[in-house]
Amino acid sequence: MAAERLRDLSQPIDVPLLDATVAAFYGTGSKEERTAADQILRELQNNPDMWLQVVHILQNSQNLNTKFFALQVLEGVIKYRWNALPVEQRDGMKNYISDIIVQLSSNEVSFRRERLYVNKLNIILVQVLKHEWPARWRTFIPDLVSAAKSSETICENCMAILKLLSEEVFDFSRGEMTQQKIKELKQSLNSEFQLIHELCLYVLSASQRTELIRATLATLHAFLSWIPLGYVFESPLLETLLKFFPMASYRNLTLQCLTEVASLQFGDFYDMQFVKLYTIFMVQLQSILPPGTNIPDAYANGSSEEQAFIQNLALFFTSFYKSHIRVLESTPENRSALLMGLEYLIGISYVDDTEVFKVCLDYWNSLVPELFEVHHNLDNPAAAAASMMGLQMPMLSGMVDGLGSQLSQRRQLYSGPMSKLRMLMICRMAKPEEVLIVEDENGNIVRETMKDNDVLVQYKIMRETLIYLSHLDHEDTEQQMLKKLSKQLNGEDWTWNNLNTLCWAIGSISGSMMEEQENRFLVMVIRDLLNLCEITKGKDNKAVIASNIMYVVGQYPKFLRAHWKFLKTVVNKLFEFMHETHPGVQDMACDTFLKIVQKCKRKFVIVQLGENEPFVSELLSGLPVTIADLEPHQIHTFYESVGHMIQAESDPQKRDEYLQRLMELPNQKWIEIIGQARQNVDFLTNPDVIKTVLNILQTNTSVASALGTYFLSQISLIFLDMLNVYRMYSELISKKLAEGGPFGSKTSYVKLLRSVKRETLKLIETFVDKAEDQPQIGKQFVPPMMDPVLGDYARNLPDARESEVLSLFATIINKYKGVMMEDVPRIFEAVFECTLEMITKNFEDYPEHRLKFFSLLRAIATHCFHALIHLSSQQLKLVMDSIIWAFRHTERNIAETGLNLLLEMLKNFQVSEFCNQFHRTYFLTIVQEIFAVLTDTFHKPGFKLHVLVLQHLFCLADSGSLTEPLWDAATVPYPYPNNSMFVREYIIKLLGTSFPNMTTAEVTQFVNGLIESRNDLSTFKNHIRDFLVQSKEFSAQDNKDLYAEEAAAQRERERQRMLSIPGLIAPSELQDEMVDS
Repeated sequence: MAAERLRDLSQPIDVPLLDATVAAFYGTGSKEERTAADQILRELQNNPDMWLQVVHILQNSQNLNTKFFALQVLEGVIKYRWNALPVEQRDGMKNYISDIIVQLSSNEVSFRRERLYVNKLNIILVQVLKHEWPARWRTFIPDLVSAAKSSETICENCMAILKLLSEEVFDFSRGEMTQQKIKELKQSLNSEFQLIHELCLYVLSASQRTELIRATLATLHAFLSWIPLGYVFESPLLETLLKFFPMASYRNLTLQCLTEVASLQFGDFYDMQFVKLYTIFMVQLQSILPPGTNIPDAYANGSSEEQAFIQNLALFFTSFYKSHIRVLESTPENRSALLMGLEYLIGISYVDDTEVFKVCLDYWNSLVPELFEVHHNLDNPAAAAASMMGLQMPMLSGMVDGLGSQLSQRRQLYSGPMSKLRMLMICRMAKPEEVLIVEDENGNIVRETMKDNDVLVQYKIMRETLIYLSHLDHEDTEQQMLKKLSKQLNGEDWTWNNLNTLCWAIGSISGSMMEEQENRFLVMVIRDLLNLCEITKGKDNKAVIASNIMYVVGQYPKFLRAHWKFLKTVVNKLFEFMHETHPGVQDMACDTFLKIVQKCKRKFVIVQLGENEPFVSELLSGLPVTIADLEPHQIHTFYESVGHMIQAESDPQKRDEYLQRLMELPNQKWIEIIGQARQNVDFLTNPDVIKTVLNILQTNTSVASALGTYFLSQISLIFLDMLNVYRMYSELISKKLAEGGPFGSKTSYVKLLRSVKRETLKLIETFVDKAEDQPQIGKQFVPPMMDPVLGDYARNLPDARESEVLSLFATIINKYKGVMMEDVPRIFEAVFECTLEMITKNFEDYPEHRLKFFSLLRAIATHCFHALIHLSSQQLKLVMDSIIWAFRHTERNIAETGLNLLLEMLKNFQVSEFCNQFHRTYFLTIVQEIFAVLTDTFHKPGFKLHVLVLQHLFCLADSGSLTEPLWDAATVPYPYPNNSMFVREYIIKLLGTSFPNMTTAEVTQFVNGLIESRNDLSTFKNHIRDFLVQSKEFSAQDNKDLYAEEAAAQRERERQRMLSIPGLIAPSELQDEMVDS
């Protein structure tokens, strides 16, 4: 009953009842009560007349949540229907909101009490301004400023409104307003800034109220990035800000304002003001944070305000130096202030906080390369002169000599800070990707389970910075590293972290020194680390040292290639670590072994001085012992490494012999299993045997990935038996699934069988992918697979089909291209319809099959397009439907693959003899489907490709490629002069029906714009962007009609239908509409 009373909006709403409903929604009552309240509130919110009750509710309700509900209704109207309201309603609302804001903020008590409510009202006011100002509310800024002068609390709130307005226009406007509107608002703010500026200065000079001053500083901060520069430098603004900087309660806000100023760049016109700002700032800073303070400790023990101050200080220095460091280099007093600032910044860089460190690191990573560039150009005076000109330095008369001395002075100036910076980089080096051994939160050394991407990004930046630092002074870099290493050895500085960061730093500068220096340096480093490993006791300690030895040697392949003795020692040390049972050490040993072999493979297949046979031969003899303690996945890495060695052997006979020796263990086992199976086929169903088969196949895949074409002799040995095992396991899976019902596929036994099938496909795919220049391999391997693999895929139950079959054939087609033409129909027949059935029931099931299926289609469309042309029209329709199905996915990869595939198809059909036929069937469908995904909000990531497809279609309609009309003469009585006109009419009709909130004139203007800009992609794209923004707003024509009751209901029904059907409107209806025209 109560609900009925609320729903009747013909008289003023019953506010106490609404309060009760809102209270029930937020209340702690039963779930039923909450659901019922939610239902009523939703209905009210969706009722187009509800907003007329907003003023009544705000005046009569005491409940904050109810007021918020009313404002939410109002916000919806302002955002989407404001321009469609009659003028008197708009003005009434505007004045009411302004009055209520003034009323609440005019006295301290109500302003503090109703703070949340006032904030929400401010947001609503700014939403109104986005429509009304400047054109229909010219006096807004003068009104606001004069209101602000009447009371301090009103003034504080006016500051909040101005800050919101600045953010809306300058920070959050993209995608919310059309580009024209944004431009208009920016110009208005700029031209009326004088009044705002005077108000801010007036407050800062006259007010004693902390809250008001803080609000003013916050507003200034929002404005400083865009206001005309005269307001900053030719007014008392900077002096005023520096006056507030020493005061604790304003310190952070002022510092943020100064940082905005520091990052302004405007040639050298205001250089003196910048120097003055910096000098006064440094004097004040010394009294707040005396030089020599231990900043990391101060940060660790500071309050949140003090921590924010240190972070803001980092932002100030980095912003200032990025834009104005050159000015500070010019005179001795400026230079000393600059060095002091750099000292502070290096201190802040040691603070143990990721965000603070990122700010500092970002700056170091821009300063150091710049110093290096100039230093690097010293040998090339012309380039140096050019780079100096670009940096606006006063030129000296003895051009080149003067330049040389100037540059060396500059390097001299920075040599002290740079040396400290090297120490910082060495002490704080981030962990590289190759290191797998980490300290957990309990202080134990464990194997890393997850890669931390932030750390990897940080490592890349630090590595780059350290390499530049190393170039600026190789001696200093080497000295600092060796000194720190000797402290590890004598124990005075030994901790896991110190050794780690040092070794990561040593590894990261690989290649930056001259070869001679690098060799000398490395001999010392590796010798010290091996000694450290011998003298240190304790399993965890040894693991840390081992991981560091492995990381460092892995980074210096050039050194290892040049020193066989070291290379052999290192590899034998790795073999030793492969028996170390510490988690992570064995993994890292295998990974490092692979890395070193890839870089030094030739060294292992030639007979080295003082050796009787190549190392690879010696290794193969001891292979069973070396891998005895490794896990299966580590053995696979080991096998891959040896595969790389064998690949480097140029003598085919030796190569085959090594391969045979390498594969001896797995092949022996394979022959044994197949032999047993020939006597009794059930032998293959034993889980342990299945695991062994899987392991053998994985070992083969690892070696195939290293050997490529040379793996032919090995894969030929097992290929046919492997396909038989594949077929048998596949039948077994189908049987288990038939018996076990829906959960059959979840059993560990079925999963194991499927792993063998997948590995078989992966092995073939790896071999095909890596084998170069062997088109005959395709012909040799594809026919035997047709039935066991493709036939089997078609025969299986959906849950038993392996998605890898699709990716294998995609790889084969991408590899052998046109050679596969005659096999395409069979591939199509086997996988096409049965896969489509699996993936078109919904958008969720079989995610792997989806992506791989569309990748296979794309391979066919790219390389075997002629095979597609020969499909029956029924099959081609299936292909096109499946592409449309693909780009309707909200899963980004699938949608993108579908759109890329569509573009390939369109381009190929445009130049084929079936161009007219194809487009007559599909042109309109594609246009309609692309507009459907373009205008809903779920497919935003595909925007770029949507635009490309539309652009292609618009250009096609106008090009000479289509020689027949796109419309069906039988159903369209009116003959259009050409396709371009027809497409224009069709799209205007399509969008007009889909967006009833846009006038025909607007839609027509949009479509004409598309046709005009079709050859200029960026204009075309911006045009579509503006349309998407516009289509969400109601514009200001046809006001009276919009408000007829039926029209509103009709629109809502229309919208619901559009949402429920993928593809704005059913194609059949479009045909009827075409007749009307």
